[in-house]
Order: sequence, then C-alpha cells, then structure tokens
Amino acid sequence: MTVKIKKCNREDLKILQKISIETFNDTFKDQNSPENMKAYLEKAFNLIQLDKELSNISSEFFFVYVRNEVAGYLKVNINDAQSEEMGDETLEIERIYIKNQFQKHGLGKYMLNHAMEIARERNKKKIWLGVWEKNENAIAFYKKMGFVQTAAHAFYMGDEKQTDFIMMKTLL
Repeated sequence: MTVKIKKCNREDLKILQKISIETFNDTFKDQNSPENMKAYLEKAFNLIQLDKELSNISSEFFFVYVRNEVAGYLKVNINDAQSEEMGDETLEIERIYIKNQFQKHGLGKYMLNHAMEIARERNKKKIWLGVWEKNENAIAFYKKMGFVQTAAHAFYMGDEKQTDFIMMKTLL
C-alpha cells in the first residue's frame, strides 16, 4: 500500500470540506441526532471557518493519500490555536479522521507519528488531543499509542453538551 502525506493549503479548501463532513458524519451520525449533526457540520466545516483555520499560522492540516486518493486528514495546533490552553511546550492533535474504507490499515498510527514528528521539530515536550468519552475504539487506540487521560472538557454537538477526554503523551 503506497501511503504519503501532504500539507494542505487554501487551494485544498473544497476537498478539505468534503472529507471533513464525510468522515465526521460517518464517525458520529449513529450516536447523535440529525439536527445536532447538521448544526455542528454547518458550523465547523463551512468554507469560511475552514479558510480561517487554514490561514492560521499556528495550525496545519495534512491529507494522507493511499494510491493517490485522499484517505484521511490530520489537523495539529500549537500556541494560541490550541482548543485548550496547554502552554508553549505542547502540540494539539485537533482532528485525525480516516475514511471508513481506509480504516484498520495503519493510517491512524501513520498520522499520529507524523504529528509527533512535527511536535519534535517544534521542540514540544507533549502532544495531546480530545476524544469523545463514548468513542471507545479511538480511546483504546490512543492508550495503545501511549496516551493517558489527564482531564476532560465540554464539547458541543449542536445544542447537546458532551464530554471529551483530554489525553496526553509525553515525548521522549
């Protein structure tokens, strides 16, 4: 399987929007109401919002390709782009999503390793992420990759308040 990763730019905006909506919807539609999913997708993944995120110098998006097809994407944040104040020595993985047909092929580990490389290049000591408390597969994966739960924070899916676990890993 030929896998490569490419940093996204503003020319990738429509592709980023399409894969963001597809992967988020596929991952969470069965556990959330259609109204809350629609509200979240429209707020988080509209072109204006995604363009703003792509333009932020403290955020980076990456597509992962399998045989020249976009299979998933990664978003990392440093400094004030992080969704929680974690300090200057941390990097946040805000999004890591893979299309259904490409799951269970090692792409999550591939993107996670890429995020850790970025963190090391920027002299970050820790890497962290938020994961929905009901996303048991993702929690198990992150634990296997050396992350530990350190806290929790609120996440709003439409008008429903949910809980995300904050998981952290110290880089060696």
